[in-house]
Amino acid sequence: MSYTTERVKDFNNIKKSVSHLKVSSAQNSLAILGDSLEIIKSIPSNSISLILTDPPYHSTKKKNITGDTDFNSDKEFIDWIGSYAEEWHRILRPNGSIYMFCSSQMSSHLEVMLSQKFNILSNIVWTKPNEPGFDGWKQKMKKDSLRQWYPHSERIIFAAPAIEGNLHRSYFANFLREQRKISGLSGHQLTELTGAYGKINHGGAVSNWETGRNIPSREQYNKIIDALLNTGKIKLMPYYEDVIRAFSVNEHIEFTDIWNFPSVRSYQGKHPAEKPLEMLEHIIQSSTFNDDIVLDCFAGSGSTAIASLKLNRKTIAIELEESHFLNITKRIKYFHDQEDQFCMKESIKLQNECSLFQTA
Repeated sequence: MSYTTERVKDFNNIKKSVSHLKVSSAQNSLAILGDSLEIIKSIPSNSISLILTDPPYHSTKKKNITGDTDFNSDKEFIDWIGSYAEEWHRILRPNGSIYMFCSSQMSSHLEVMLSQKFNILSNIVWTKPNEPGFDGWKQKMKKDSLRQWYPHSERIIFAAPAIEGNLHRSYFANFLREQRKISGLSGHQLTELTGAYGKINHGGAVSNWETGRNIPSREQYNKIIDALLNTGKIKLMPYYEDVIRAFSVNEHIEFTDIWNFPSVRSYQGKHPAEKPLEMLEHIIQSSTFNDDIVLDCFAGSGSTAIASLKLNRKTIAIELEESHFLNITKRIKYFHDQEDQFCMKESIKLQNECSLFQTA
């Protein structure tokens, strides 16, 4: 069974688990109306590849954002996000990732809380380099009244599930060590069979993999599979996409932890916390594999769902406000309608080309 078949199976199981709720179902997408903290308790364990979400910031106290003024203290807010973290750790695949938007004021507090169950990989600074005249309160406020630096940036906490049992709390490290021991191979023998030597002291990369310091490439993982299966003590090994955390960047795209995506310009009906589609696509492209399942617990405008569908991922969008939920379902329908029209045009074009070829 391929990993894509597994994702289809996981998605169908999730669909069944939330069937008692108000759900709008379309190809590769579920939009769900309700309290996401209660809803995610119904989602099967280890079924989500990426959680990409934008909860209330609390520190901004914006009345037009649901939940932003609900908390009487920072601790109350952090404990609330902590309740999500418990479920996020459960429903994420062991090789999954989480990206959570938050304010610069709260990011350090949230990192400390999340680090109990997650490895914090990056604290990304989104600079919002907007054009003059499109900077909101930055232009309007009285600068002389500032008592600290104006919080113009936002933060995105990037993390992965932490699994105890090795130096870097890595899921793959535990998995590799357990499989190697079952196979009867020593770390030195596996190094010999895979040719994974260190460049400096000719030591083996296997020890680094088993402490979670780094991970094998796809080519190296295929050599690991061959070495372990050839012992005859292991019958089956999972696909690379099932054990290695997705992360793919290069020099042609943004690869630092400083991001310069402009904010979404105002338009009629705009969600007050809407994030730029290009930035969401950047996250999904870099941190998921094809057909992976992406969850947004605070779906808002539905942009995460659209970005996921554009990149051939499956998506689950949970939204508390019915007006936004209805807008999400409309956006998803419009996306599929446009996609169908494109496919129809391409089909007609292909038929015409074939017809010309046959005539000739």
